[in-house]
Amino acid sequence: MKYPVYQPCLDGNEKKYVNECLDTSWISSKGHFVTDFETSFANYIGTRYAVSVFNGTVAIHLALMALGIKPGDEVIVPSFTYVASANPIVMIGATPVFVDSLISSWQIDPDDIKRNITSRTKAVIVPHMYGHPCDMDTICNICNENNLFIIEDCAEAIGSQYHNRMIGSFGDVSCFSFFGNKTITCGEGGMLLTNDESIYRKAANLKNQGISSVKEYWHDVVGYNYRMTNIQAAIGLAQFEHINSIINSKINIAHWYMEELVDVPVVFHKPAEDNIVHTYWMCSILCENQRTRDDLREYLKVNGVETRPTFNTIHTMPMYLKTEGREFKVAQLLAERGMNLPSYPQLSKTDIVEICMLIKRFFYKK
Repeated sequence: MKYPVYQPCLDGNEKKYVNECLDTSWISSKGHFVTDFETSFANYIGTRYAVSVFNGTVAIHLALMALGIKPGDEVIVPSFTYVASANPIVMIGATPVFVDSLISSWQIDPDDIKRNITSRTKAVIVPHMYGHPCDMDTICNICNENNLFIIEDCAEAIGSQYHNRMIGSFGDVSCFSFFGNKTITCGEGGMLLTNDESIYRKAANLKNQGISSVKEYWHDVVGYNYRMTNIQAAIGLAQFEHINSIINSKINIAHWYMEELVDVPVVFHKPAEDNIVHTYWMCSILCENQRTRDDLREYLKVNGVETRPTFNTIHTMPMYLKTEGREFKVAQLLAERGMNLPSYPQLSKTDIVEICMLIKRFFYKK
């Protein structure tokens, strides 16, 4: 495949830092890269505390446990998101309550949040889809009025901003992913951020087998081994050192696509308002219908361009078929008609022009 949909940019200090881990034998969860990465990332987002973990899904799991979510509780989450936003809710025995999205931003619909709050609702998981921020002012007001926790799922929105404030600094807890296709990567990795010391201490304790701070090999609670290794953190810190250039490249790539495809019948996932920064984890488009989307993807594949469909709606998956009588019209539209174009930082404008020429040929020949 000439143009994969994504590949990490590993042209910084990644090898140097990993070799330091190997040379010093600090390869597991002890070592300065773990604390250096945690501190640097928390400072960047603007939170007091950071807990590194081995992936973004367990960050959400830890967040739910640290907030005291328990069986019988309900947690609101959009249907149009990656399944990892919902699975941890079930893992702790709580119930996910799915809501629709907004066509303007592709993000969770605040009005649908309000419609689905019950006496059992304890939290809302807010995924910032494809790098576009959610409407955090409205969501924060709703959650404050109803005494609900906010968990920001920032896996796809590292560096995105809402009203001059970093995504990840709004919620009671925010969770990040550093999987291989994320804006910065550790291969696998994640981070939980918070400004609440009690949440921080509980999450840090749970991720480390519930180990006591006052007695060796003594454990206060049933915990988990969710630790990030020093090697993962070394890669993450090296990635973090050039995060701004990576984000700027991805924004430029999205703008190049828009310039080249201005007359093509697709709709780009653009900022829904002026006072936000959309970091374009993926440059995403909507086609006129699912058949066109699927045909375009196949045409590009044959010509060496890899794409991805947008996420399937979670409420239609076998383990979550409990939404009879409810409609998720926007979520279904986004899932059926959306697709992601190659969006990795190494792409040049010449590359984008070549990809866009293929897209134009597909539409012009029809």
